[in-house]
Amino acid sequence: MSHVVLARKYRPRSFDQMVGQEHVVQALSNALSSGRLHHAYLFTGTRGIGKTTVSRILAKSLNCIGTDGRGGVTPRPCGQCQACTEIDADRYIDYIELDAASNRSIDEIRDLIERAAYKPSVGRYKVFMIDEAHQLTKDAFNALLKTLEEPPEYLKFVLATTDPEKMLPTVLSRCLQFNLRPMAPEVIQAHLAEVLQSEAVACDAPALRLLARAARGSMRDALSLTDQAIAYGAGTLTEAGVRGMLGVVDRLHAARLVAALGRRDGAEVLAVVDELRANGLSASGTLEEMALVLQQMAVEQAVPGALDQQDAQAQQAVELAQAVPADETQLLYSIVVHGRAELALLSDEYAALIMVLLRMLAFPPAVPETPTGSRSAALAVTPTHARATAVAQPGRQAVSVAKPARATAQPHEVPPWVTDELPDDATAGGMSRSLEAAVEAERPPEPTPSVKHGTDPTADTPLVTTPWGDRWESLVRPLGQTGTIGALVRELAWQAQPLGRDEGTPGMTWRLRVERESLRSPSVRDKLEAALCEAYPDERPVRLLVEPGMAEDSLALRDEAARRAAQREAERIIESDPQVRALLLQFGTARLVTGSIKPTQEPGIPTS
Repeated sequence: MSHVVLARKYRPRSFDQMVGQEHVVQALSNALSSGRLHHAYLFTGTRGIGKTTVSRILAKSLNCIGTDGRGGVTPRPCGQCQACTEIDADRYIDYIELDAASNRSIDEIRDLIERAAYKPSVGRYKVFMIDEAHQLTKDAFNALLKTLEEPPEYLKFVLATTDPEKMLPTVLSRCLQFNLRPMAPEVIQAHLAEVLQSEAVACDAPALRLLARAARGSMRDALSLTDQAIAYGAGTLTEAGVRGMLGVVDRLHAARLVAALGRRDGAEVLAVVDELRANGLSASGTLEEMALVLQQMAVEQAVPGALDQQDAQAQQAVELAQAVPADETQLLYSIVVHGRAELALLSDEYAALIMVLLRMLAFPPAVPETPTGSRSAALAVTPTHARATAVAQPGRQAVSVAKPARATAQPHEVPPWVTDELPDDATAGGMSRSLEAAVEAERPPEPTPSVKHGTDPTADTPLVTTPWGDRWESLVRPLGQTGTIGALVRELAWQAQPLGRDEGTPGMTWRLRVERESLRSPSVRDKLEAALCEAYPDERPVRLLVEPGMAEDSLALRDEAARRAAQREAERIIESDPQVRALLLQFGTARLVTGSIKPTQEPGIPTS
């Protein structure tokens, strides 16, 4: 007797033998038991999960006559009558399977409709099964619609597809739809163990785990891979043999990479990649295995003890979960998952793998570890005086508190001297006395005004202002605010330093110093002259004498100084705000991100 592959030999022949699709089995079994039969069924799902198998079992249930020849429609076909045996052998005259991938035109559908006009030859029902139904042409679908909507009482349609989105809505609305789900690796592994036990094939659990993962939810693929693994291992399934057959990266390599990235050890990362290259192991498989390790680490960090304690690989993930912070685990998982798509962009996939792995090292901790081992949080607060936006570092915790709001804290974040949350009236001055005293003790001293008028409080060099600059500002700033001049002309007015005005000539003659050559062009100068003449008709004619040189007093420099002063004032307000100080004390690992603070109003060149 010739060898029968496992996928065919162990194909379910009844609903009781189906695994992983209990929701479909229960619905169909109840419908068959109660006699509530639909005229058209649609089974959707990925390859190898049982769409055709369910169709054949349904056809047997509709046509089974039992071992005594007197049975009726049943959810448990006998498997011995003529209908059951011939459907299993794919030679039952009243069960017709049409592969729409190769028979998709209107001619095949017309032939099917003509055959639907005849009653069943030997069975109770005639069952037409159209596989990959989404590949039918639009004309074929339209030809099928009438028969699909009102078929004869003896005719049942079964459609199967891997892509229901390509089906016509008019077809979907006429079918009872069942979505077959990809099977979990644990379900596949358990079924493979039963199959191999029946086949008397020695195997170990890690080998079956690898096969179940490689099947990606498809039981047919799992059985086909098992056949291949039996041949590869000469009748025995071992983890090393299956790993070699699949080209799967050893968990040890993935764990070493995760540990090295957690330590930020770039040299170890490169060494592991060199080993992968030397052994010919897949770069994509490396990232996939790393993703599985990181997923287990994240589960352990979120729910300690949730992993299988008997699984050695799970124990390895538990150890890594204790060495790598939870936020870095999430960041590394995201980089690894998205990095798989980048491997095909380079001819050398290992070079691409190195770039994906080293990307993690490009995100160092923004702040050092605290003595308790937790990372500092980024804090930005919004009081009434200024607008502050929280800017969190990638993967870091961010605490944002809106104006005025009650502060909440996690128990482990409360400093030793604070035992309760802030009271509801804390923002109105009703905070506890102990907390208020601590705030006052930690309040920074008020800065002493020591900067003279007209200087930049944050710059090393004071801003030089001149009377001519004041007079020039009174002339041109209204032009920019009203939008009467264009961007380039406005730039000339703002970047120019007025050196003086000639009072001995009629009209108005200004001498300007401008650094940028493009702004000294005659056309730009003429436009500014025309704008000043229009704005100040009593001062006509207006002449501008432009010379090269670096400006020391200009509207642009004044506005920049004002913006810096406003920024510093906003930061001072935030830093000295009682609520901010209270939060910084209450959350011991919090810090203030000054770059996220913005003044309510920023002075500067008006925009057109």
